[in-house]
Amino acid sequence: MIPKLHPVTLALFVFLLNTLLSSGNAAELVNLPDPDGKPADMTKPVQVYILLGQSNMLGAGKIKPVEKDGSLLHAVNEKKLYPYLIDDAGEWTTRNDVRNLFVMGSGTGGVRRFTNDMLTIKGGNIGPEVGIGHHLGHAIDAPVLLLKSCIGNRSLGWDLLPPGSDSFEFKEKDKTFHYAGYKETPLKWEVGTEPEPIGWYAGMQYDGDIARAKAILKDMAKHYPDSNGYEVAGFFWWQGDKDRYNAGHAERYEHNLVHLINQLRKDFEAPEAKFVCATLGQAKKGVDGVEGQILNAQLAVDGNSGRHKQFRGNVSTVYSHPLSKGGASNSHYGGNAETYMNIGEAMGQAMVKLLKQ
Repeated sequence: MIPKLHPVTLALFVFLLNTLLSSGNAAELVNLPDPDGKPADMTKPVQVYILLGQSNMLGAGKIKPVEKDGSLLHAVNEKKLYPYLIDDAGEWTTRNDVRNLFVMGSGTGGVRRFTNDMLTIKGGNIGPEVGIGHHLGHAIDAPVLLLKSCIGNRSLGWDLLPPGSDSFEFKEKDKTFHYAGYKETPLKWEVGTEPEPIGWYAGMQYDGDIARAKAILKDMAKHYPDSNGYEVAGFFWWQGDKDRYNAGHAERYEHNLVHLINQLRKDFEAPEAKFVCATLGQAKKGVDGVEGQILNAQLAVDGNSGRHKQFRGNVSTVYSHPLSKGGASNSHYGGNAETYMNIGEAMGQAMVKLLKQ
C-alpha cells in the first residue's frame, strides 16, 4: 500500500524532482532507440532550434581514433555508449527527420564555414548538436532544423552583447572604467577620458550571428527542401569561457544573460520559444571568483530557481560538471567526445521537458 503524502511534502517532492530533471543529470534517465530512418511529417512546419555561443557550442569532441579513450569511436565501440549512433552493421545512423545546419562568420562579415546535412556523424569533431538533435527528433513528429550560428572566442559582455544593452561602470583597483553598451567601442575606457574607437563594437558578433541565422530562415525552402513553413521553437546556449577572463563581464553575466533571452525572442518574433543554457563543464557548484559568478548566473536563469519567475517553464539550465569527463572549457575538455555527447543529451532532454510543459 502506498502511503498518502501530506500536500506540503508532496509539493516539495515534486519541486525536488523537477530540479533534478533540470540539473543536467537527466541524461541518464532516457535511453533512445535507434532512429527508424523515416522522414518527418513534412506537412508540419519545420521546428527551428537555434544554437548559439562560442567554442563550446562549436564542438571539439574527437570522433577518431577507436583506440583512444575519449574519442567517439572508442565510446561507441569499446564502452558501448550511445548505441543509437550506430546500426547493426556498425555504420553511423542518420536521422532523416533532423537537419543539422552550421553557419559561421566573424562579426558582421561573410560566411566562412557552412554545412547542411541530415543529422549523422561525419568530419573530425562533434559538438552538443548530436545529443540535442537525437532527443528532439525522437520527441517531435515535425521536421527539426538545428541551426547553429556561432564562432569561438567570443564573450557575452562584449562580442555577443545583445541590442539594447546599457553601458555600466566597473571599478578595477583604483580606477573606474566605462564598459561599452551595445554598439559602443572600444570594450572599456577609464571614466573621464575620451574613448579611442577600434574596428569592433559591442554586440558585433551577436549582430552577425543573428543576421546569418535569419538569412537561412529567409530561404528555408532552399535549406530544408519540401519544408512547409517554419517556427522558431527554441534556443540553445553554451558559452561563458571568455567572460571569465574579465571581472566586469563576469559580474554582469546574469544581467546580460537575462537580456539575451528576451532579445532573442524579440529578434526572431518567437515569444514562446524555449531556452536551454549549459554551464561550463569545469565549474563546480560552490566555486569562487569569476567562474563562480558565471556559473551562478547561468543557474539563476533556470525557471525552477525562482530568481526570474518569468522564466518558469520556459528556461532550463543544464549543470554540466557531473557530465563532463574532465578538462576545462578553454582547452575544449581535451577533445573528449563523451563530454560533448553527455551535455548535448542533457540539453536535448531539458528542451523536450520544456516543450512538454
